[in-house]
Amino acid sequence: MMPLDAKTSPDDDAALLVAFAAGDPHAAKALVARLGPMVFAMAHRMLGNRAEAEDVAQDALVRLWKIAPDWDPDRAKVTTWLYRVTSNLCIDRLRKRQRFSGEEVPEQVDPQPLPDRRMQDDQRRDALQTALNALPDRQRQAVVLRQIEGLANPEIAKIMDTSVEAVESLTSRGKRALAKILAPQKNALGLGDGDETP
Repeated sequence: MMPLDAKTSPDDDAALLVAFAAGDPHAAKALVARLGPMVFAMAHRMLGNRAEAEDVAQDALVRLWKIAPDWDPDRAKVTTWLYRVTSNLCIDRLRKRQRFSGEEVPEQVDPQPLPDRRMQDDQRRDALQTALNALPDRQRQAVVLRQIEGLANPEIAKIMDTSVEAVESLTSRGKRALAKILAPQKNALGLGDGDETP
C-alpha cells in the first residue's frame, strides 16, 4: 500500500479517496493536508472573507467525504471536482450577499506597525481583492482559477461547466476590468508598466 501523506503525487488523490471510503483513517488526514489549503485559498479569493472561506472549505471537504464511496476516477480528477464544488459554494454565498445586501464583519487589522514592503504588499493584496470583488461572479471565478490558482483553461471549463472559449473570454474581460479598476491606484501601489494584474 502507498504511503498516505501529503507528499504523494496529485494522481494519488483518487487512491487516497478510495482508501478513505474503505475505512483507512489516515487517508482523510492526508487529503485534508493536500487539498485543504488549495480549497481555502480559492474560496478566500472568491469571497474576500476568511471566516466564510473556512466555512466553504469545510463544506467542500465534507461533500468530498460523502461522495467518496461512489467516486469514479474516470469521470474527473479529485481536484477538478473539488474546485467545482468550491466555486459553486462561493457563488451561492455571493448571490446571497447580493440578495440580502449582507453586512460583512471587517477583518481584524494587526495593530503592530509593518515594514514598508509588507505594507505595500498588503495594500496590493487588498486592492486586488477589492477589484476582484467588483467583478461579475463568473469573471471573478475564471480570473481566480486561471491567474491565481494557475489552472489550465480546459480544467477551468470543466469546473465552470462551460467551453474553453468562454473561459478565455471571461478571463480576458476580467483581466481588462481589473486593470481598469486598479489603474488609478497604479502609482500608489508601486505597480510599474511591467507589472501585470493580477
